[in-house]
Amino acid sequence: MSDTTRRTFLKNAGLATAAATAWNARSYAGIVGANDRVRTGIVGCGDRMKQALIPAFLQHSKQMNFEFVCISDLWNKRRDDGIAYVEKKGGGKVEAVRNNDELYARKDIDAVLIATADFQHAYHGTEAVKAGRDAYVEKPTAHTMADARMIRDAVHNSKQIVQVGTQRRSTPSYQRAYEYIKSGEFGDIVNVEMTWNVNQPGRWRRPDVVPLLKEEDTDWKRYLIHEPFEPFDARKYLEFRLFWPYSSGIPDQWLVHQIDTVHWFTGYPHPRSVVANGGIYAWHDGRRNWDTLTAVFDYGPLDDPNKGFQVIYSSRQTNSAGGVKEIYRSVGGSLDMDKQLVSSDGGLTARAAGEMHMQPRLLKDFQLGEAEKVSNDANTGADPQTSANMRNWMECVRNRKTPNASVDAGYSHSVALCMCIAAMQTGAKVTFDDKTQQVVAGGKHVA
Repeated sequence: MSDTTRRTFLKNAGLATAAATAWNARSYAGIVGANDRVRTGIVGCGDRMKQALIPAFLQHSKQMNFEFVCISDLWNKRRDDGIAYVEKKGGGKVEAVRNNDELYARKDIDAVLIATADFQHAYHGTEAVKAGRDAYVEKPTAHTMADARMIRDAVHNSKQIVQVGTQRRSTPSYQRAYEYIKSGEFGDIVNVEMTWNVNQPGRWRRPDVVPLLKEEDTDWKRYLIHEPFEPFDARKYLEFRLFWPYSSGIPDQWLVHQIDTVHWFTGYPHPRSVVANGGIYAWHDGRRNWDTLTAVFDYGPLDDPNKGFQVIYSSRQTNSAGGVKEIYRSVGGSLDMDKQLVSSDGGLTARAAGEMHMQPRLLKDFQLGEAEKVSNDANTGADPQTSANMRNWMECVRNRKTPNASVDAGYSHSVALCMCIAAMQTGAKVTFDDKTQQVVAGGKHVA
């Protein structure tokens, strides 16, 4: 990349980022209905809602003229705690309802924030848009294809604004990386390395809260939605991330964030194939979901198997070395998203190129911008990425434009997620049938 091209790119990227994040009083006042307050309900008032979405919402609510009105949660304790939390954070007086039927029966709800159990997101998002409400829906969008198709179709058939909680799409550093890759200067992607590692036996455990949940204080049947009935289990309610079919654990929680950037940066809607291996190697605490996963995703044009690249994804909860890593590789070098650094690391050297009478290909080292490190800590609060994604959703509720993390982006990460889960559960090489929009394992449609 020449110095002139690099300077031009950084200038343009800076202008694009500024344009994407700027919001002034004049443009705001020019929007039809901009002065109408957007009355917002909370669906599911657990840890993610309280420690991330509510703070992010309140950072922008005054300027954007949004307000909390109501909390819907099946557990009475969370309803009571949620009211106290919103009021403590300066969110004003809010009321509580027992479930979403009662929520959408109200006439004072324009939009909702949804942060329920992983398997419930698509159902609750579909409920919202069919009730005529805009929605911010936490990721994953869906971990079954039936649910993914359900919410995608519901949003497409409505006029509602739905933002998915894959907040990298609203993060300036990732937006700069997207523009850089699209500029062509990086070259074709040949490999992506992704990790998400912690050493936390208590990750997704709630040992202090589980004893507090009693069946009579919630609605277990409503919690299950369309999953097969099984007796009440407070762990599966509160520690759902450890138990299939309520979550797949690592893929639902972490993979979707990272694989979403692959789809965004490349334009591929899903992998060509996925294989996976792993298991529960250390934390034998009754969980069903793996504590260690390695998966390989193959991407490229379906009509040309000789073009494309692999994503090598590894995640463990048993050793934190490596942390969160996202490194894109081309023949000319590397793009390290953790450091926001473009470098010649791994590029084609003059010596290696000369052996084949080729020209060397080495990217010049430079920073795309200020590094915005992604934390692997749990419940990091109103981090800048979630705040930016929430802001974008609010703006789109106002101007009725498609948000950064649209339902189509959510559908795309859901396909990759469903393929990964099928590979984990069957041990087969998994593909995707574009005609039927179904996952294929061992020659059979499995999702």
